[in-house]
Amino acid sequence: MFRLLSIALIAAAVLSVGTAFAQVSGSGLPLPRFVSLRAGEVNLRTGPGVQYPVEWVYRKSGLPLEVIAEYKTWRKVRDWEGSQGWVHQTMLSSKRGFIVTGGTRDIRAKSNPKSRAVARVQSGVSGQLITCPGKTEYCRVEVEGFEGWLNRADFWGILKGESLE
Repeated sequence: MFRLLSIALIAAAVLSVGTAFAQVSGSGLPLPRFVSLRAGEVNLRTGPGVQYPVEWVYRKSGLPLEVIAEYKTWRKVRDWEGSQGWVHQTMLSSKRGFIVTGGTRDIRAKSNPKSRAVARVQSGVSGQLITCPGKTEYCRVEVEGFEGWLNRADFWGILKGESLE
């Protein structure tokens, strides 16, 4: 009985260490978190180092990526389509971007579904997140000079319930 209890306690301790590691990265920043591409050409590699093959090349700065793991100066990221790989930290920016999902969406003058549309954006269009109050459905965004409010459900680039001020 004592031996079984010891094994259970050791297993619980190992699991809690793994959980803590998943929540805070080596950089001290939380995981997961969103970032954007700093450059107009960024390699997505199969592993954390230049010795690993390039799997994909992103060709638009500002695109959002979700950081899901870290290894030294490398960040394991996931894009809006679910692809995962490794990017060097110097290719990432803390500026927040977003990408429209699901179809054509309206950017509104106010954070209200009945507010007038200031622009229409198609799926795949990206822009910059300006602010996302935590308790609202809408985030203030900018796309190619148009500023307004976009429903959180209409884009990828922010965690559920996350507040961005």
